[in-house]
Amino acid sequence: MTEAEIIKGCQKCKAQFQKELVVRYSPMLMTVSRRYSRDNETAKDNLQEAFIKIFRYIGKYKPTGSFTAWMRRIVINTSLQSLDKSCFKREISGLDELQNQPSTPPEAYSHLGAEELLDLIQQLPNGFRQVFNLNILEGYNHREISELLGITESTSRSQLLRARNYLKKMLAKRDNRIRV
Repeated sequence: MTEAEIIKGCQKCKAQFQKELVVRYSPMLMTVSRRYSRDNETAKDNLQEAFIKIFRYIGKYKPTGSFTAWMRRIVINTSLQSLDKSCFKREISGLDELQNQPSTPPEAYSHLGAEELLDLIQQLPNGFRQVFNLNILEGYNHREISELLGITESTSRSQLLRARNYLKKMLAKRDNRIRV
């Protein structure tokens, strides 16, 4: 089945096409959902909710853009809606302890696998993780992030800086454990 056939079948609410859409795109969309969720169970719940929205709004999909990008946007928005927006206010403290940390050269972490890196990103506090994912992994700019999350652009910038510093700290701790 082609993507166009799946879309048309889903627009007609045909179960075989809906099943094909889920089977074909679940792994990729689950990866997106995991980036914005604290654990796998929450990611699965968010993905299920996103599929409900995809099927509800597939009739409004215009084939002018990428279908995959359209679905990714729904998964991202669904995952973000499930989180408490007050997490940004709770994460302001703690930057002082991160600032005077020694810098580790990027090549020191080139041996990290994708799963290890995703696990480290998962450990970031919610607000840090959301902004990091949207900016670094999805390519959104700070204006777009501020609109998506209902925060200011300066909050988005500071959350990204804090996320990077937090990751550096976690990587330094991990590196120290490996050396010992």
